[in-house]
Amino acid sequence: MKRHIPNLITSLNLIAGFTAIIFAVEGDLTTSSWLILAAMIFDFLDGFSARLLNSYSEVGKELDSLADVISFGVAPAIIIYYLLKSTLSLYSPLIIGPDGTGTMLILLSPAVMPLCAALRLAIFNTDDSQASSFKGLPTPANALAVISLVVAASYSDSSLATDLTGSPLALMLFTVILSLLMVSRLPLLSLKMHNIKLRGNKGRYLLILLVAVSFIIFGILGALLIIPLYIVVSIISFSFR
Repeated sequence: MKRHIPNLITSLNLIAGFTAIIFAVEGDLTTSSWLILAAMIFDFLDGFSARLLNSYSEVGKELDSLADVISFGVAPAIIIYYLLKSTLSLYSPLIIGPDGTGTMLILLSPAVMPLCAALRLAIFNTDDSQASSFKGLPTPANALAVISLVVAASYSDSSLATDLTGSPLALMLFTVILSLLMVSRLPLLSLKMHNIKLRGNKGRYLLILLVAVSFIIFGILGALLIIPLYIVVSIISFSFR
């Protein structure tokens, strides 16, 4: 029975991601974002439970990747799609008219995100060198960047987040940058800690400290800095190895 527990948790990840898509399509981006966060928690717990129970399987590995494509590739892309549709004041999926082609291209631009997420996961599954560190932005980090934007816009009084979510150009650049980072070979820290000692975990503790300071200084707006800080700390950590 215990060998099925990790796969059950992975299934909850997929269900949370699918439900997030439903809320995003209906325009409730905040609830969608919290559901994606729940999917991240399930994604962490399935790996943790697999290690704890020593229950690994090829089926579990493939199921995990499939769930991640839905929760951290498709769901955040749907959020971006809805934001783009809102900024363009459109109320149907695709507009056919004088400016229909340009509008269609803008609305379809988020499709690059699930594509790159799938490619990133396929590479990860076949690359043994990523056991202790990552090459390219992990798919959960991609999703975290998107939902951080939504959460900051929903709960912050600052106009920065709302300006970003209200600009088609900013949203498209944001989408392309995150997508390219996922399929890049940029070395990034794995956040899995095998112990709580400082040695070997300096980069991880530095990241935790900087994120905490960001939230203290900027409040919920500090969520926007999580992924940039993650990238910067990773670069610094690998530069001094």
